[in-house]
Amino acid sequence: MNILLDPTILFFIFGIFAGLVKSNLEIPQPISRFLSLYLLMALGLKGGFALNKSGFTPEIAISLGLAITLAIAIPLLGYNFLKYKLDKLDAAAIAATYGSISAVTFITTTQVLDQSGISYGGHMAAAMALMESPAIIIAIILANRIRQQRSGNASGHTSLGKILHESFTDGGQLLLLGALVVGLISGDSGHKVMAPFSIDLFKGLLAFFLLDMGLLAAKSLGELKGKPSVTLAYAFIAPPTHAMIALGLCHIFHISLGDTILLMILAASASYIAVPAVLRHAMPEVSPALYMGMSLGITFPLNIILGIPIYSAVAKYFV
Repeated sequence: MNILLDPTILFFIFGIFAGLVKSNLEIPQPISRFLSLYLLMALGLKGGFALNKSGFTPEIAISLGLAITLAIAIPLLGYNFLKYKLDKLDAAAIAATYGSISAVTFITTTQVLDQSGISYGGHMAAAMALMESPAIIIAIILANRIRQQRSGNASGHTSLGKILHESFTDGGQLLLLGALVVGLISGDSGHKVMAPFSIDLFKGLLAFFLLDMGLLAAKSLGELKGKPSVTLAYAFIAPPTHAMIALGLCHIFHISLGDTILLMILAASASYIAVPAVLRHAMPEVSPALYMGMSLGITFPLNIILGIPIYSAVAKYFV
């Protein structure tokens, strides 16, 4: 549990405390957006530099294949469980939220792995990018089908082409992949030039960003009042369940320890940026407070504070 003594995690916990005591501490939105883009760019560069050294191997192909498999299976499993307990549109929205990923949780985990001396592949940044969109696409397809069943026609139909374009041209995801390509092309020389930016500053800016995320997480807890009990239970139970599914697949295919931990944390995480941004327009029937409160108020702090050390310990035992 040494992770709880890490300054970045302590700043996250402090942010939650400041939010719960209703402090007026806040990070201006433009700064928060900059920090998010910086972290994605730094992560992409780091992944590209690592890929330049390792090249594309069969294990990389298998890891990326597992990432895509998880990104498709998790939202389908979630929807088929929740549709019997909630309104089907609510079930689709929650399934999409938990089928997608949290980039900040992933980035925090890479920082922990670096400090622990556990190596992982640079391709995992690409795996993270690949896992973001499938759940959104699945949710839109499900929502269109639900609306057609209820109305008997295609009214309220959301264009899949438009959703695909928004998913794959999202600024953050595009920056991540672009930085990955830049790192891959520039190699060692690029690494030396960019190290002061992408490595030396990384820890401090991550701590500042997690402080902001702690404040947001505390505010999101209030949005959970009056929500069905099954949603609260799902926010706690789904992440470790998804992580164990990822662990099982990684064990079968003999994935390395570092990559296994990252796939587990990706499977366990839930989106609070990309999915809500799309669903607000594509599924206006569902209140954003439902899936935002679950993912940001419960699952995100649960993964950051407890999930990372627990999943890492379990992975070490099996791998």
